[in-house]
Amino acid sequence: MTPRAVLIGLPGVGKSTVGRLLANALAVPFADSDDLVEQLAGRGVAEIFSQDGEPAFRQLEASAIGHALTTFDGVLALGGGAVGTAEVRQALLSSPAPVLLLTAELADLLDRVGSTRHRPLLADDPATRLAELRTIREPLYRQLATASYDTTGRPVEQVVAELQAKLAQASRSTR
Repeated sequence: MTPRAVLIGLPGVGKSTVGRLLANALAVPFADSDDLVEQLAGRGVAEIFSQDGEPAFRQLEASAIGHALTTFDGVLALGGGAVGTAEVRQALLSSPAPVLLLTAELADLLDRVGSTRHRPLLADDPATRLAELRTIREPLYRQLATASYDTTGRPVEQVVAELQAKLAQASRSTR
């Protein structure tokens, strides 16, 4: 069992929003890797970051994602930094699940992240931090993605429809 799709991208690109709607359109479950980590750890992401640090969070995240890639058959949205862990990258490259990169312009990302209380890595200076994260993560996203979709200024329903069509087309071509 593998996910129907794995969504990756920076914070604010719409992975969770698009993922929920895509899962609904495909009539499959949705999971967010942050929620999986919270279930595994029995506490919230911010709490894990503040008490144990980012390395401990990333270890839990890699474990949760690795498990989901072999047992979950819905739409899986990964936290933006998950691809920074070699174990996660290897698991994604080894998985037959399509990895869909969602992108957006920095201004849209800033509008979408709003309050950063639940995003520990953006708490101090979201604009500068998002630009830094893009520089660091973009090459990793591109290495892993089987397809890329720009969500800048686009209605979420349009993005979902395009993703659904792409997944259907890919499914037909592998038969």
